[in-house]
Amino acid sequence: MEIKRGSVARSAAGHDKGSFCAVLFLNGTYAMVCDGRRRTLERPKKKKLIHLFPTRTILPEEALHSNRTLRAALRPFCGQGSSMPEEADL
Repeated sequence: MEIKRGSVARSAAGHDKGSFCAVLFLNGTYAMVCDGRRRTLERPKKKKLIHLFPTRTILPEEALHSNRTLRAALRPFCGQGSSMPEEADL
């Protein structure tokens, strides 16, 4: 599945493993991601693409304008981290 700006992805590795984030932009084999709470738009996290599981959801551009709108857009994904299949199940 293709990852692009606005894609919602689940982190597969690191301290944020299992949490959902939005992709701000791509830089080679890396993506800059944020969730609006722990990782804000002002301080995105650099994450390798192989450590992201993209969903089929693409957020509208308006959802990426502020941390508040980003958190609201990611809210439907909250609480699903434990019920998602593990990497081996995909």
